[in-house]
Amino acid sequence: MNRERVIELLSKVKNGEISVDEAAEHLRDLPFKDLDYAKIDHHRGIRVGYPEVIYSQGKDLEHLKGIVAHMLERDANILATRADERVYNAILEVTDNVVYHRLARICIVNPKEVEKVGKVAVVTGGTADVPVAEEAAVVCEAFGNNVERVYDVGVAGIHRLFNNLDRIRDANVVVAVAGMEGALASVVAGLVNVPVIAVPTSVGYGANFNGLSALLTMLNSCAAGIGVVNIDNGFGAGYLASQINKGFMGRGNR
Repeated sequence: MNRERVIELLSKVKNGEISVDEAAEHLRDLPFKDLDYAKIDHHRGIRVGYPEVIYSQGKDLEHLKGIVAHMLERDANILATRADERVYNAILEVTDNVVYHRLARICIVNPKEVEKVGKVAVVTGGTADVPVAEEAAVVCEAFGNNVERVYDVGVAGIHRLFNNLDRIRDANVVVAVAGMEGALASVVAGLVNVPVIAVPTSVGYGANFNGLSALLTMLNSCAAGIGVVNIDNGFGAGYLASQINKGFMGRGNR
């Protein structure tokens, strides 16, 4: 349950549309519902502005279906991240009202129209980084942000980046996704006047150490204005980018 739904519920009580007891029944499972194998955090949307998201990888499929079924009882718009085909098919056993973003590995269950504001630019070094970038982009869009995708503009052909600078500079925040040595974030941060969220990916040859080299490059960047998330953490980058973009919009920016 998010803040808007609580306000709507309280307004109905105030206007005599529902009784206090009926309202109390709606609020009964706040702040969380205990399913034994999961504690569903209904209060998260009120506390932080975004509802709980299901991390699918590693979950038992029966547990996953139970979580989705319970969240649907509250008419929730559900994001399930790190969702492979098995997860998608399991959710289909609960509801067919689901959109599967294969590259991003995200299922959006009970999708709802969301007004999109501002702009987040999601930029990748190479095409192999696109799945992580798509995770960030889809999360941003689901949370109500416009997204500009600028893919395959890494430093090996830096003229491609320069050719797309106007599109990148038009955003309120940039998500820079790169593997190999991870130099893209530093270059971008030196060219824009907005925050850059650096996302190292596990793309690269042996000495990349599954993304460690890119992570260390981004952490040690000499460019200011960079924040770094964990390796392959497109979700974390998209979540943070949404908060920054909406913060800009709240101050009357683009």
